[in-house]
Amino acid sequence: MSVDVAMNIELKLKVEDLNTRYAQAIDDDKLEAWPDFFIEHGRYRVTTAENFERGLPLGMIYATSRAMLRDRVRSLREANVYEAQRYRHVIGAALVTPGEDGTLKAQTSFIVARIMHGGETTLFATGRYHDHVVDDDGRPRFAEKIVILDSRLIDTLLAIPL
Repeated sequence: MSVDVAMNIELKLKVEDLNTRYAQAIDDDKLEAWPDFFIEHGRYRVTTAENFERGLPLGMIYATSRAMLRDRVRSLREANVYEAQRYRHVIGAALVTPGEDGTLKAQTSFIVARIMHGGETTLFATGRYHDHVVDDDGRPRFAEKIVILDSRLIDTLLAIPL
């Protein structure tokens, strides 16, 4: 195996591990850990495929720093009122492109099931992540995570991050 192939596999596994740990924190309701997957001024946006393809910056959720993500979690825990629910992510393999500056760009498909307090399970969202991953003091983190939903219809409050 060539050095380039081994390096690409290592980068792919690094991104896939980051996304897996990210989704598990959400699925396990460890939302206080969620902002730590981002650099201090990392951006998080949830948008539709239609808006993304048209280059529209609008999003259902938009945050430009770890502090904003922490505020979102605090609001979920203390202020927002919504029916108890949880998610289960199924994440596809990442398509990773190394940048010249050591950063990584990745696209990863996902499916999210929503499980309500009473046990009802529904397919909640499908789409893809567009990630910009950087090394932050030896730890891969998101400089940007754009969650691109296949559908523009969300049947309820988008409370928990995707």
